[in-house]
Amino acid sequence: MVRIRRQERAKSKALGSVTALSAVALSAALLLAACGGDDTGDSGASPAPTVEANAVPASLVGMQIEGEEVEAWSSAPFGALRLWDNGTAWSQIETSKGVFRWKNLDGAIANAHAKGMKDILMVLGTTPTWAASKVTDPVYPPYPGANSVPKDMADWDTWVKAVVTRYKGQITSYEIWNEANLKQFFNGTPAQLAEMTKRAYDIIKAGDPNATIVSASPALRLQSAFDRFFGAYLSELAKLDWPVDVLAMHTYPKADGDPVARGDLIAMAKKAIADSGAPADMPIWDTELNYGLAGPGALPKQRITGLKAAGWVVRTYIDNLRYGIERSYWYIWTQKPYPLLGIQAYPGSPAEQGFFAVENWVIGSTFEGCTETGNVVTCNFTRAGQKSIVAWANTGTAQYTAPEGSTLVCDPAAKCSQVPAGSQLTLTEVPVRIYLQA
Repeated sequence: MVRIRRQERAKSKALGSVTALSAVALSAALLLAACGGDDTGDSGASPAPTVEANAVPASLVGMQIEGEEVEAWSSAPFGALRLWDNGTAWSQIETSKGVFRWKNLDGAIANAHAKGMKDILMVLGTTPTWAASKVTDPVYPPYPGANSVPKDMADWDTWVKAVVTRYKGQITSYEIWNEANLKQFFNGTPAQLAEMTKRAYDIIKAGDPNATIVSASPALRLQSAFDRFFGAYLSELAKLDWPVDVLAMHTYPKADGDPVARGDLIAMAKKAIADSGAPADMPIWDTELNYGLAGPGALPKQRITGLKAAGWVVRTYIDNLRYGIERSYWYIWTQKPYPLLGIQAYPGSPAEQGFFAVENWVIGSTFEGCTETGNVVTCNFTRAGQKSIVAWANTGTAQYTAPEGSTLVCDPAAKCSQVPAGSQLTLTEVPVRIYLQA
């Protein structure tokens, strides 16, 4: 892990000149709002503006941060933190039975609280070598047996109780296991994992009734691994009367996948959830995602760069609203490019612009639904009386007529221009925001 210096929020590029509109005051206000971000603070947590009821909460946008346990932070705005790859797994804390090294977890929580972040999700796995029923190697994290079921479930109970006792009211949610359908992360059975889920649920609710229990997350990009594990895990949870508050998934598409492919994965997972008989009002969290990662098989890594990267960030979080995903945690904010990932998120990156666009276009707004007509997607928002439409082409390009009341169109990099009603726009995979007159 690396320590990341605090970064000021990047200022958006200066807008090109915009000729006077019929309502000059309105145009000035819209341009200011479109710029996105400021340089007044270093916290990536979205502020808590005064918004109307049913506004989209900042927690829609989750983040994982490399080095967060040693004071690293994101310069892009977000509203919920997931602790993973921060040295905070069970295998990295209870390194021998009854001996707990809390330094990283203490540091991660202290740093988050210092930045104003209170919404913290912790992943409870993985198993320490001393507690493993099967010591396999290599696994992830790189400790032999980390993907194993504990040989004695009492050790799991002790671990969970120790965490919730120490961090009651500080850790707000707990994810049982990371990508449990992949053997490198978990080599037990769905029934064993469901038992671990139930045991953790009972212990955490007894120690901190307000904490949220999140199921183990499956990776969706490997169809065979998903089919083998997730439905069976849900069936076992059903037998135990659903000892979770939230169902998790990881929506990384295949290397050549895009936001449309991610939507297909979400539909696949939601069908499995519905088929299992899960409560219809059970929230779904996407606790890890990115695009372009190599695989499966020989598919090479894809690099998604420039305005396209910013646009896919925006689409990801608006798609959450379309598809009923309560939040998604982006993997991962870093100090510099991280070779694994197709979309890089670090200070000054295009993805950073995307997160600022989400904050300015979506967070605090009332979401009024989306329409998909052919290759065109349009989504409607209202914020403080200002109505706007976010529009894009699912793939390639598409023609779109600016609706009545259109005044200004802006891209995720805050480049804006006039757009009179009736104008013909060529939409691309990068969303644009069209402001409408009040």
